[in-house]
Amino acid sequence: MSTTVTSKGQVTIPKRVRDLLGIGPGSMIDFERAQDGRIVLVKIEKKARPNRFARLRGQAGKGLSTAEIMAMTRGER
Repeated sequence: MSTTVTSKGQVTIPKRVRDLLGIGPGSMIDFERAQDGRIVLVKIEKKARPNRFARLRGQAGKGLSTAEIMAMTRGER
């Protein structure tokens, strides 16, 4: 399999290789040098990274009930 390098240094990874490695849009890949000097394409497995808001979730406390909020908006509290 061969591909052409563009003027920007970009290449298209052939579909057979993408399918074999499970590479799709947003996938991260790495180029590693093998002991014999060849360059090897490796898919980087994403580590389970929590959403940036996940660590903040559940920090606000219980909060008010709907009845309490309605009482406040009516000026009953």
